Amino acid sequence: MGTGALLEAALTRENLEAAWRRVKANKGAPGRRELDEWLRHRLRAIQLKQWKRGTTIYRELLGLGTAPQFARQVAANGRCWWRNSGKALNRVLTIAWFDRLGLPRLS
Repeated sequence: MGTGALLEAALTRENLEAAWRRVKANKGAPGRRELDEWLRHRLRAIQLKQWKRGTTIYRELLGLGTAPQFARQVAANGRCWWRNSGKALNRVLTIAWFDRLGLPRLS
């Protein structure tokens, strides 16, 4: 999934409203970093949802150079794409992955 399609999927009205509620509840501090982390987690989850099946997730993550044990851990939770732990997702779909997609950093 390219950057444009990934951003389009993430920047739905529902997602933007959820982000706004989060920043508002936090009174904006530390707004940009917290919003950046939330948006990246959302984008990671959307990417997993696009890959759909555990075998596809595993294959794609291995193709990105992820260690097999981490790819297996994320793929095992493939049906729970949003609940996949942030730590595991951060390990397999890194900031460098976003940089290669050309996604700008907010913080």
